Amino acid sequence: MAEIECRDLVKKYGSKISLNGINLSLEKQRVIGLAGPNGSGKTTLIKLIQRLLTPTSGEITIHGMNPGKETKKIISYLPDCDFLPDWMKVDELIHFYESFFDDFDQKKAEQLMDQLKIDGGMNLKKLSKGTREKVQLVLCMCRKAEIYLLDEPLAGVDPAARDYIIHTILDNYNEDGLVLISTHLITDIEAILDEVIFLREGKVLFHKNADDLRAETGRSIDEYFREVFAC
Repeated sequence: MAEIECRDLVKKYGSKISLNGINLSLEKQRVIGLAGPNGSGKTTLIKLIQRLLTPTSGEITIHGMNPGKETKKIISYLPDCDFLPDWMKVDELIHFYESFFDDFDQKKAEQLMDQLKIDGGMNLKKLSKGTREKVQLVLCMCRKAEIYLLDEPLAGVDPAARDYIIHTILDNYNEDGLVLISTHLITDIEAILDEVIFLREGKVLFHKNADDLRAETGRSIDEYFREVFAC
């Protein structure tokens, strides 16, 4: 059974079509890159999986279930924007996650915050944007989830922060799970990808094994991405 299955998935906003007939089957024990330029439908697809949006037509199943309360229990979601209440302290956020998610590893989260030299007594609003993003990532990756949805985790951060984010993902995700990373910064995550999906204008151009794509094209995934999207 695929962890995530999309069948003829369509999402419209009024007359605008964001996703147009998406068919995908995503298996566990994979790190998958969801790549495409801005406006290609990456965030819409992730929000549909997380059930922040509902399809116009077609179907999604997660671990054989329709998106909803039960699937949220097995998905760890990192959106592309600040989502934590900035009046809470870092320690309070850790305790909140520990009480809310059965699969959250509090000790690991505290260890990672210590490594980052983040004061647990600090309010989130007093932290820099980059530090807040690291807090959000740590909270997300310290769950032993079956699926991780990471929406543009590298956007807007400096190269050193990107390295930290990539290593945090690699060192802390549940290896029996599925990691789906939305990005247009292929070069930074190419080395960790097992598979890649290219989206353009709401349609799947292809879904391939990363090594097979490099062998077929004779290029890196980043080089091929730039060629396909002329960027």
